Amino acid sequence: MKDNLGYVHVYCGDGKGKTTTAMGLCTRAAGYGYKVLIYQFMKNNKTSERKILQQVPNITFVNGLEQEKFSFQMTLSEKLERKNYYEKQFRKITAKAAEEDYDLLFFDELIYTIRAGLFDEQILLDYLKKEKPEHLEVILTGQQPSDELVELADYVSEIRKIKHPFDQGLPARPGIEK
Repeated sequence: MKDNLGYVHVYCGDGKGKTTTAMGLCTRAAGYGYKVLIYQFMKNNKTSERKILQQVPNITFVNGLEQEKFSFQMTLSEKLERKNYYEKQFRKITAKAAEEDYDLLFFDELIYTIRAGLFDEQILLDYLKKEKPEHLEVILTGQQPSDELVELADYVSEIRKIKHPFDQGLPARPGIEK
């Protein structure tokens, strides 16, 4: 059953739906019987997708921080503290994925976290090249992945914004954008 697993997926771009697309793949995998592990960088533990998907057998969420800020709202010391926290979380979660034989690992907004200077991309690249269990499928989301990450990935899908209500000053709506 696991013979065809082990690919790396990247959902990127400035359009709405990167997380939703990845959560859809997690749902599909869980429906097939695969064990799915999800961690959301830069988000609290109350996202709408999480509320429903944590009820699905085979899907496990790892808790993050209860309160999150946008990176541009953080002081330098908060950024350093957050970077340390995220890098430790990454190591803890990747160890859990290997030890508990997960089939799919989704790191939501890790690419954004890298771009914001809150995670060292080399840690991710080394993991994908040298440490990732061979059968483990990995999904990454966020804007502007590096050329090296794009080259390393097996799937890269760009979700491009053409039009969005945010451009007219409308806030994110519960159940639709958040």
